[in-house]
Amino acid sequence: MGDDGDDLYARLKEYEGRPSTVAGAGRDPVNAPMIRHWCEVMGDTNPAYTGPDAIAPPTMLQAWIMAGLSPHTGRARPYEELLALLEEAGCTSIVATDCEQEYLRPLRPGDEVTYDSVIESVSPRKTTRLGTGYFVTTRTDVRVGPALVGTHRFRVLKYAPAARRPPEADRDRPPERRRPRPVVNRDNAGFWEGVRAHRLLLQRCADCAELRFPWLPGCAGCGGSGWDTVEACGEGTVFSYVVMHHPPFPAFDPPYAIGLVQLAEGVRMVSNVIGVPYDKVRIGMPVRLEFRRYDDELTLPVFRAVAG
Repeated sequence: MGDDGDDLYARLKEYEGRPSTVAGAGRDPVNAPMIRHWCEVMGDTNPAYTGPDAIAPPTMLQAWIMAGLSPHTGRARPYEELLALLEEAGCTSIVATDCEQEYLRPLRPGDEVTYDSVIESVSPRKTTRLGTGYFVTTRTDVRVGPALVGTHRFRVLKYAPAARRPPEADRDRPPERRRPRPVVNRDNAGFWEGVRAHRLLLQRCADCAELRFPWLPGCAGCGGSGWDTVEACGEGTVFSYVVMHHPPFPAFDPPYAIGLVQLAEGVRMVSNVIGVPYDKVRIGMPVRLEFRRYDDELTLPVFRAVAG
């Protein structure tokens, strides 16, 4: 691929403002069962999402417009042409990078959503660890009748995979085994201080006493900003799990199981499930907290399967 000012980038820029989806329609009306499933998975007990006057969680905005496994209805030709142009240029891989959402009014059970999308922007050529390519951002306007209820921006990287170093090139150089460092900020620093002391600390709202994890600046139940901490006992069960099969990075050894663990205190957290082969992990399996040291700087909480 050439420089940012080459013919390819100029051709890509011509697609900005052109449609990605035209007159799309949600597969189902906004409905209570999907809201309930979402809240159960997220552990969100906000009373606004239940009862006769329930609203849908705002963050479900994309859920109502997803096509699922069926062909995407309303997909516009310019978007397909843009992807094909990138494919021809060697950008044969794609990865979703991030999304942004704006909410204008709540969605309620029975609302039927429609949506239109445009190709909002195409970035100059970027080089990442995955490879070199272009970020493509689409903006989707979601409506109920004529009223705009929310906007969803979705960004993907369409890229040419970086060439992999042949194994013999690394024969004389030991692989880097350091795991990525966690992002520590003012909202979660106390949690990581606890981990260093081999304590799993949960936040407890000072107003309603609701426990929460991950650490947040405010309570999702009552909105209170005050809090203290409770140390988890370390007992839990596997609520759900996935098996990671991604290409092996030096610090990881796939396949391995990542569990959504329901702690005895009622909150859930994501971590490795260890002590059994990855294909033996099961929903409902009892687990116990351990702190595993990965290097001189990094200790992480993991969960060991408990023999039945």
